[in-house]
Amino acid sequence: MRNVKTNSSKWINEKKIVVGKFSWQEGYGGFSYSRSQRDHVIKYIINQEKHHTKKTFREEYLELLRKFEIEFKDEYVFEFYE
Repeated sequence: MRNVKTNSSKWINEKKIVVGKFSWQEGYGGFSYSRSQRDHVIKYIINQEKHHTKKTFREEYLELLRKFEIEFKDEYVFEFYE
């Protein structure tokens, strides 16, 4: 993840895609699903914009942490920009 974030930040800054210096916030989250869930995940991605009109990314992310019983402290969860 460090390499992805480092290389993408460098590329974004070299191309001046954003005003000022771009950098990723600390941390990341990743969840995996079994192959049997593939169609469900694809459908979710296709409808993600519509989906997030009902539930924010923050709400969904915290819901996933709880659903998968991942312990966390609010102060260590990255900032959400909505």
